Parts: sequence; C-alpha cells; structure tokens
Amino acid sequence: MEEIRVAVSGTGKMGRQVAGAVAAADSMRLVGFLDGLATEDTLDGLPVSNSPADFFGTNPADVVIDFTNAAWTPGLAQAALDADCRLVIGTTGLGEEFFSWLADECEKRETGAVVAANFAIGAVLMMHFAKQAARFFDSAEIIELHHDQKVDSPSGTAKTTADLMSAAREEAFSHRASEKEVLPGARGAETSGIAIHSVRLPGLVAHQEVLFGGLGQTLSIRHDTTGRDSFMPGVIAAARAVMDSKGLTVGLDRLFGLE
Repeated sequence: MEEIRVAVSGTGKMGRQVAGAVAAADSMRLVGFLDGLATEDTLDGLPVSNSPADFFGTNPADVVIDFTNAAWTPGLAQAALDADCRLVIGTTGLGEEFFSWLADECEKRETGAVVAANFAIGAVLMMHFAKQAARFFDSAEIIELHHDQKVDSPSGTAKTTADLMSAAREEAFSHRASEKEVLPGARGAETSGIAIHSVRLPGLVAHQEVLFGGLGQTLSIRHDTTGRDSFMPGVIAAARAVMDSKGLTVGLDRLFGLE
C-alpha cells in the first residue's frame, strides 16, 4: 500500500489524539500540524503553521484531517484543495454555503472530501438506526450530553440525527408542548417536531440517546463515547477512503454502505 502523507489541523486534545492515531497507522506518515492560534514552530519534532497556504507549500500532504472550528475550516479547505490535498473534516457548525462550495470544488477538481458530524462507528450506527425507526414512530426526542468545554449546542451529531430522522418521514414528528412551561426552554429546542435537549457537565465526553414514543411502547437508542480514542478508527478509515473517492461525501454511513 502506498504511503499516505497526513497533516493534522488542530493541536488541541483532539488534534493530538488524531496525530497519535495517524502515527500508529500502517502506511501513513504524519507530516505536520496547522493551527490558527499556533505560537510554536514545531510540535513533537514536526512543523506547525498558522498559515495553511505556507504549510502546504513546504509540506506536501495527501490528506488533511481537520477538527477545529467553522471560522478556520473554510480557509484551510481552500488552501488544501489548491495544494491537491484531500480533506477529512470533523468540524461542526459549517453552513450549507460551505457544503455547496466544497461539493462544487471537489467535482471541478475531481478530488475527494469527507465531512462527518461524528467519527465514532457506534454513533454512526446509532444515527442509522434512528433514521430507520423514524418511519414507525410519530413522537421523538433527543438528549445529547457532552463535556462542559464544548462550544456549541446542540451538538452536530444531534442536529444531524434529527435531520436524518426528519428526512425519513413525509410529515414532521408530533411535538407536545407543555400547557404551562414554568421555565422557558424546559422542553428543549425543537426542529421538525423533535425536541433536542443539551446537557453540559464536567466528566462527560460525548453521549446521545434518541427516544421514540408510540402507543403502549417506547424505543431508546443510545451511544456512549467514554474516550476520544473511539473516534480514531473512523478517522483513519475516512482518511484511507478519501484517497480513492471523488466528490464530497457527507457522513460515514456512505463509506460503510449504510445509506
């Protein structure tokens, strides 16, 4: 197997976890880091840059893996594509305009990119099962629980799950509002009739439960991530798959044949 040169975007906890997984993977070589807030020139003996264009100009890469923020990712993507570098993106909060642009660019350049809300294989399966169950129940709610340092709510996984569930139906879910809401927002945020509740506490990592209710029965589908290492098999699988793909792939379900 030909060696894949990999750059990692982000030097925080997730970036370092990804870097470790890449370094341990067969036929992959970590070439360096990108970080918009970088103040050091090296990390673990590898180059670090806050300028994607400069980085790719001196450190050729086949794939860049990005877990950062929606303000940084578009500029990174432009520089990577200009350098003939493919993209694996786990950043959440990216808008439809970015997705449309990235799809067009991948098609025009005949290259590949993978964007996913969650790289844990169990979470991918949880979303897939929730999509299947959505056809059979008219009421559903999502409870997502994350560490207290997470910047967005609801999580990208929760929003994606709700979108998949909604797309599987012809009508919106039935959302029961309280006759008296003593505290505003107690019923959560609502989208397509699905209430989403976000929990943020120290000690948590990433957890989600999808609850369905029907006549005389309920169905619960839950996934728990107890460590960031759970994302690594999916990240490495995506980095390998993107080398042979053309166009934009959204979600690992397509890579795993779960459409």
